[in-house]
Amino acid sequence: MSFFADWMTVFALGLVAVVSPGPDFALTLRNSLVYSRQTGIYTAMGVTVGHIVHATYCSIGIGAIIARSIVLFNLLKWLGAAYLIYIGLKSLKAKKQSREVVNVQPTKKMDRWVAFRMGLLGDILNPKATLFFLALFTQIIHPATPIAAQVLYGMTIVSIALVWYNLVALTISHQTIRNTLHAILHWIERITGAILILLGLRLAIAKAND
Repeated sequence: MSFFADWMTVFALGLVAVVSPGPDFALTLRNSLVYSRQTGIYTAMGVTVGHIVHATYCSIGIGAIIARSIVLFNLLKWLGAAYLIYIGLKSLKAKKQSREVVNVQPTKKMDRWVAFRMGLLGDILNPKATLFFLALFTQIIHPATPIAAQVLYGMTIVSIALVWYNLVALTISHQTIRNTLHAILHWIERITGAILILLGLRLAIAKAND
């Protein structure tokens, strides 16, 4: 298969995987809507760096070790599940905000590095992301594949994530959207929290070959 065909495969599968709703999307959506545009963007950047981490260790073979080790896989999935459930439980406690304050600025604030760390941990503690990169790279990357090509494959998915999650943050955090959703903002946070909990529970019971 030619390099261009391989790259198109990576692009197509990466696009589907990134755009499909999951923990990364839920975290970015929640932080963008509940906190601020900056918080959403830093969350998106954390998710993107997480993709870089996955792409790097999968391309050098560590992902195969995680995928074949039941202990490592279970440890990673339980940590990831616990983290998502923790964030979800916090979101379930959301209270309604006053319109006067929301129209000026978000009443809730989150340090940008906390937001970045949340996106990063939410992504790297998801073993499903490891398995996606591993499954894709083992089909595309071979011993004779140039390092430059491997880097390009990884950066293609990273670039898709960078654009998509920042687009989500920029769109959802728009003041018009925030004001429109103000009356049900606390319910949206609670629903997002419930989704994160469900995703965490799903992750907790996941098997390496699912």
